[in-house]
Formats: sequence, C-alpha cells, structure tokens
Amino acid sequence: MAQISVMMAAYNAENYIARALDSILAQTFTDFDVIVVDDGSKDATGAIADAYASRDSRVHVIHQKNSGVCVTRNNCIDWTYRCSDSQWIIFADSDDWMHPEMLERMLKAAEENQVHICACGYEETTGADPVIDPRDLTPQVWEPMHFYQASYVNAIMTCCKLYHKSCYEHVRHPVDNYFDDEFVSYKMLYAEEKMVVIPAPLYAYFINETGLTKRTWNPKLLDAWVAYEEQIAFFREKGEQALVSFRLRGYLENALVNYRAANEAENTPEIRKARKRIHSKIRELIRRMRKQGCLNYKYDFDIIIAFYPIRTRVYRLLRETAQRLGWKHAT
Repeated sequence: MAQISVMMAAYNAENYIARALDSILAQTFTDFDVIVVDDGSKDATGAIADAYASRDSRVHVIHQKNSGVCVTRNNCIDWTYRCSDSQWIIFADSDDWMHPEMLERMLKAAEENQVHICACGYEETTGADPVIDPRDLTPQVWEPMHFYQASYVNAIMTCCKLYHKSCYEHVRHPVDNYFDDEFVSYKMLYAEEKMVVIPAPLYAYFINETGLTKRTWNPKLLDAWVAYEEQIAFFREKGEQALVSFRLRGYLENALVNYRAANEAENTPEIRKARKRIHSKIRELIRRMRKQGCLNYKYDFDIIIAFYPIRTRVYRLLRETAQRLGWKHAT
C-alpha cells in the first residue's frame, strides 16, 4: 500500500523527464507510487517512462492521445482512485524536480499538524538546485486564505502541494483551459480551516525557455480571465469582500501584463482584436474596483489616466480646486 501518489503529466519531455523521475525515486520517503501520463508525446517521452516502469514497480505509465494538461491530470487522479490505496496525492511537472526530503518532510508536517494540505516553497531555476536555508525547514501553520493573499502564486500552484486524497474526491481540473491551477486551488484552500507550509524551496521549478509559459504571446492567455471571474463570484457569494477586492486587483494586474505583451506582439488582425478586448477589460475593471472601493486614486493614478484620460483630468482639476477653496465635502 502506497501512502502517496505522485502524479505527472508529460508531453514531449524527453530532455527532462529522467531528471524529474530520478528526483522522485531518490526520495528518502519510499512508500509511494508514481503515475506518468504520456499525453501523446511525439518524442521519446513515453519510451523513457516505460523504461523506468520496467525497472521500478512503483512507476506506472498511461499512454493517451494528446488531450492537454487538464485531461491528463484528471486521468492521473482517476487512476489513483481506481488503482491505488494512497491517502495523499502530489503533482510534479515533467521538467521540474524535488529535493530528496520533500515527500518525507511534507507528509510529516501534514500528519503532525493534522491538516489536509501541506505546501512547500519553490524556486525558479534554469538548472541549479535551490539553496535551502535550514531555518526555512520549520513548518508553519497558516489560515489558508491568509496564505492565499500573502503568497498567491505559491498558494495556487498545483505542484509543491501535498493534498489529502479527500480534497480531490469531488474536484477535477477544467478541460480546455491550461490555467487549471486558477480554477481549483482556491476552492480547496477555502474549504480548510488551516494548512501547513514549509517555506524552504523543496521544489525546483525549471524555467524552460521553450515551454508553454515562455512562448510568444497569444490571446489564449486571456483564458485566465474565466478563472478570475469564477474566483470573484465565489468569494462574493461567500461574503468575503476583502478577497473580492484582492482578486479584482489581481485581475487588473493580469490584464495590464497582457496589454503590454499584446502591444509588443506581432501586429496581426487577431492580436489587434485582442488589444481592443484587453483595453475594454481594463476600463471595466477600473469601474468595478471603484464600485468595490478598492481603487486607490493615488496608487492607481497612472493606470486610471491612461485608460480614462479626460475623466481623470477633470476629476483631478475638481480635487485641486476643492482643496484650494477649502470645500470640505469635495471628492
């Protein structure tokens, strides 16, 4: 009986998957199984995974036609429910790798603190192992939503988290959207009263210049907006106004990043259409943030004036006039 299922989606990862699997099989904690789903790779990824499975009975390989990372992760989860007695699950990307003590430390922290979710730190790297400060190996207990706001990227990452299997009993990743982390992580965190975090970067996040996140900008990146809208609706329904404001701020920042990238992208009809869409979305978000009460005139002035130039200049003139004349109720 394996205590942990390590799940790996793999597509055209022949240059990296051996490193990823070696780091898993070298763990000081050994009671686990590994499920590799070869997502229709066109290179030797599947053959490499099969070779590992032939040498180590803990490794299991599923070959499927190319279906995308969300379908692949869902197939991993379904396999663990059908074929494994594991009580914990963790995801690992096929081009990343783990510190040798990652599983041992995370499982111990989760069990000792009686939580369903344990997160560890991660470090972006082009090949070097992350540097571990021993002081960061001490587990910390967090309220999940505080961690969500304080360390948003770490909080939503599917990798570098150990989940009790019950967390995924009724959860699957959305199909046809590669921002799957954004759709599921916050719901699972919100459902918990506490979680434990090991700040040390026990997970090495490989910066692959040819990977999906490093490709030339394209409008598909705006798929993340669907997740933002779901998050905002979820927190509004729960009455969590601070979290609504937090996600509106993140939504605006995402739109601005995409706007800059779209303006630098090739000037095709599709890109021009996307620029207009992003411009409209930023104006919409400014209005929504103002209504929510989370728009800061001083902090956000440059953004506001860039997208509402006339209205902002008139507003500033009125404020300056009011201050000069001493109008108490001027806004």
